[in-house]
Amino acid sequence: MKTTSANDSLLARALAQPETEEKVARRILDAALEQFTIFGLRRSSMDDVAKRAGVSRVTVYRRFQSKDNLVEACLLREGSRFFQQLDAAVAALPTMEERVVEGFVVALRHTRAHPLFGGLLRLEPEVVLPYLTVQGGPSLTATVDYLTAHLRRAQQAEGRPGSDPRPVAELMVRVAVSFLLNPTSCIEMEDDDQARAFARRYLAPLLNA
Repeated sequence: MKTTSANDSLLARALAQPETEEKVARRILDAALEQFTIFGLRRSSMDDVAKRAGVSRVTVYRRFQSKDNLVEACLLREGSRFFQQLDAAVAALPTMEERVVEGFVVALRHTRAHPLFGGLLRLEPEVVLPYLTVQGGPSLTATVDYLTAHLRRAQQAEGRPGSDPRPVAELMVRVAVSFLLNPTSCIEMEDDDQARAFARRYLAPLLNA
């Protein structure tokens, strides 16, 4: 996996990435997701993806040029789908507190259960962990930007004081990432109800800090 700059992070681009409608590309990406989920990134080749997709090796290279590009395209698509799902889950909730609580629950559940994101953490943690820790600056920035924008819109809609929501957004993201990386805790968070109770008690009050 190649390193991206802060202005070109996968998450930042995923937020604005439309899903391709080109049938062969979608077929290849579906096969890549399945291949990477089962065997990980290191043990998967372009040939493996081509066979799983039922297309030629040349077809895969024509559309994605390299394995790095294919991995990136797969991550972009899944990231875009994740943010769409998160938006849909909180869109109808009437208050900022409720959106923060439910957003935390959905993000934690989705990431843990996702075949690629959660799967790679279990299958190849040494590959994924740097991008969530020491090399995680771009991803953290993009996710904080996303949450900050949501909090700012909620502030305006509810007539709240115009304090900068970015520090609160960053703290919330860091808490979520911490539980994702190391779920072992004295805090029970095995299901949605426990995660919801935690977010309601500890994260929602930060909005008034």
